[in-house]
Amino acid sequence: MKLWFNLLCQDVEAQMQFYRRLLGWQEAEQSRSPIYRALHSEGVQFGFNARPAYALLELAERAPPEQGTAPVTAYATFMLPTPAAVDEVAARVGSLGGRVLKMPYATYYGQWQAVLTDPEQHVFRVSAETLPDGARPAPAPR
Repeated sequence: MKLWFNLLCQDVEAQMQFYRRLLGWQEAEQSRSPIYRALHSEGVQFGFNARPAYALLELAERAPPEQGTAPVTAYATFMLPTPAAVDEVAARVGSLGGRVLKMPYATYYGQWQAVLTDPEQHVFRVSAETLPDGARPAPAPR
């Protein structure tokens, strides 16, 4: 099975370039259109739809205001190979126009994770399936 995940964006080219630089994924050039760009890696395609896609998908009534920030209703988690890779992405995201919402931390389920935004304020996480040496999982929420 493959997974294709799409963001609805103001500037599809800029969004694609942000994630390309941050994650090092390649463009899925065969998917390029006037209102769509995508990146791919290991069975995943991460796409960026322009505003006209709302109408194309019969979602026009759910589009956010032209200059507004949409509420967080879903987010992607990019699984990275090591806790050090999570730290490195969190350190670089600001230089690419995104920002850190939550610095890398130990989750209660034993992952090392950071919560970030892209330049259009879409929320996403980067995570590694292991903790850095010496780190312990956080207490489980109650």
